[in-house]
Amino acid sequence: MGIKTVILAGGYGTRIRDVTSDIPKPMIPIGNYPILWHVMKHYSCYGIKDFVLCLGYKSEIIKDYFSNYLVRQNDFSLNLTTQDIQYHTNNLSEEWTITFSETGLNSQTGARVFRVKRYIENEDRFMLTYGDGVGNIDIDELLRFHKSHGKLMTVTGAHPPGRFGELDIEGNQVIGFNEKPQTTEGWISAGFFVCERGVLDYLNSDENLILERDPIENLVKDQQLMVYKHPGFWHPMDTSRDYNLLNKLWQEKQAPWKIY
Repeated sequence: MGIKTVILAGGYGTRIRDVTSDIPKPMIPIGNYPILWHVMKHYSCYGIKDFVLCLGYKSEIIKDYFSNYLVRQNDFSLNLTTQDIQYHTNNLSEEWTITFSETGLNSQTGARVFRVKRYIENEDRFMLTYGDGVGNIDIDELLRFHKSHGKLMTVTGAHPPGRFGELDIEGNQVIGFNEKPQTTEGWISAGFFVCERGVLDYLNSDENLILERDPIENLVKDQQLMVYKHPGFWHPMDTSRDYNLLNKLWQEKQAPWKIY
């Protein structure tokens, strides 16, 4: 499938520092692999294998992980003189193309997406998601729904516990976006966006620009935001409680997002 996925992977992850402060949140593992890997693996199962990573905090760790991916996964011999590597196994060799983009240490989400504009501005549409949440979203159905309504953006709505951005919905039209409600009984934003190129017109390079505020609120005002309702599993890696839950599901082979 010829479409790129932009992944926000540059935040500080301050709420999960009790798990680790040495690596960026997208690199916190579920099982043997970073949660970012799980997100990318999910998309690749639907044939989407071209990724643009919006990097910031401790970006070198993400770059190092993927730059040395084959070395990490395989047995190999290294000639120290020539630096030639001979691999003896072929474990988990993903057919991914990854663009690593430094989008600023302190940049907010809207600015990060705008700063990768040159890598996606020639695309008619692109996927957009966060590097710290997993779910069993049907990407084919999400894209089919997006194409059916002709609006600029689709956001995936889910039903996890409160503390996330709640969507005010009439049918499938988003008419309001409350970033941090005190309680949540309805649909909340799970990310997993589909965007037309025109979404970039709602963004700018101001490092304080938060995607979930002015840009999305303006899309709502212009009636350009629709929701794909996902009643299945979705969960972020925000706290140590989330970390423990996701790893427990993985270890017990009950991870709903695992389709690979």
